[in-house]
Amino acid sequence: MTTTPRRYHITTFGCQMNKADSERMAGILEDMGFEWSEDPNDASLILYNTCTIRDNAEQKVYSYLGRQAKRKLEQPDLTLIVAGCVAQQEGEALLRRVPELDLVMGPQHANRLEDLLEQVFNGNQVVATEAVHIMEDITKPRRDSAVTAWVNVIYGCNERCTYCVVPNVRGVEQSRTPEAIRREVEELASQGYTEITLLGQNIDAYGRDLPGVTPEGRHKHTLTDLLYFIHDVPGIERIRFATSHPRYFTERLIKACAELPKVCEHFHIPFQSGDNEILKAMARGYTQEKYRRIINTIRSYMPDAAISADAIVGFPGETEAQFENTLKLVEEIGFDLLNTAAYSPRPGTPAAVWSNQLSEEVKADRLQRLNHLVSIKAFERSQRYQNRIEEVLVEDQNPKDLTQVMGRTRGNRLTFFPGNISELKGQIVKVKITEVRAFSLTGERIFQPSPVECLTV
Repeated sequence: MTTTPRRYHITTFGCQMNKADSERMAGILEDMGFEWSEDPNDASLILYNTCTIRDNAEQKVYSYLGRQAKRKLEQPDLTLIVAGCVAQQEGEALLRRVPELDLVMGPQHANRLEDLLEQVFNGNQVVATEAVHIMEDITKPRRDSAVTAWVNVIYGCNERCTYCVVPNVRGVEQSRTPEAIRREVEELASQGYTEITLLGQNIDAYGRDLPGVTPEGRHKHTLTDLLYFIHDVPGIERIRFATSHPRYFTERLIKACAELPKVCEHFHIPFQSGDNEILKAMARGYTQEKYRRIINTIRSYMPDAAISADAIVGFPGETEAQFENTLKLVEEIGFDLLNTAAYSPRPGTPAAVWSNQLSEEVKADRLQRLNHLVSIKAFERSQRYQNRIEEVLVEDQNPKDLTQVMGRTRGNRLTFFPGNISELKGQIVKVKITEVRAFSLTGERIFQPSPVECLTV
């Protein structure tokens, strides 16, 4: 007798850490015999992996949940799960708001999904938000890409930025051991992956919680040491890492990135504000002068390095002059990409209860002005690629033009060029750039003659 396969659907909100967690949970579900469904309405298990950084992402979750909760009234066998940061923040309050939920689980519990689901299938409504020590991961993720892969190296965050809910929902910093990380990288190489991105909420803090110091008195395990430790894994051609914190970004790390050929010349270092008083109110622990020194040091070692960052406008108390300091920093540094957001008060954070909140109109105006400048500067930065030959790692077909493939340069610029995806996927191809835009490039593949052709007269 054949049984209908159980299907699952995962919707992911938020950061790269959430995407990596979703891939792990998908791997667990497939080990349990579930099959992926593109359409949530065809799935018997629906998981929302949530983000609480911005209020609009949180509201979207509740909107999606409401639709599926109605469906559950007609299909009682439907399993509804909320995972991630909203789950951690709200806990049992989520069950009171959406009683149809079966499982509420914080991000630290992603690896426990099978155990938690067994409790659900035994008739329990489960909330898993207690702090846990990370267990070394033996799950096999269902990765969304066959070319690039995330590798978590540190979980949690010990910073206390006054606007940020992450430490409350992702817990304290816990680093994986270098040996465990290298094993995962070797496994990815054996599966044919070409590029990895090392992930951490505050990746520069990697290793601070691991035992051991060097004779010079520094931590024995740092992100710099980890890069040297994994660099020689055969088959991995590109290494990236994110997200960095300016407080801990060292010249030793910059030097390593310049020395190690597999580490891409792309740095994502959020600055959040270009004004020192606002940075102090945010409890960021650095000044805009220090931030500029970091960027100058990167460019002294790697003049062509791509720099991306995050910025917040409309933080409580931000004056027009202070906002203009952010514009000045963006104008003078010239970012390749900048993720921008208007300040959004988050529950349980100090800044959320301050009396000097700005109006939505002021925040929206400043965001629009910053985004306009970002586009201008990114377009200016793109000009350096015109007529250059870039190495592009091919990831997929261009969904808007099926005659083209798309991939990324070492500097993380999205690049399109004519090609056959079945032939080129996962290949690093030389591409001459013929068209530049603010955030992407178009080019033509450079065909290099084989050695035999070179010898013929």
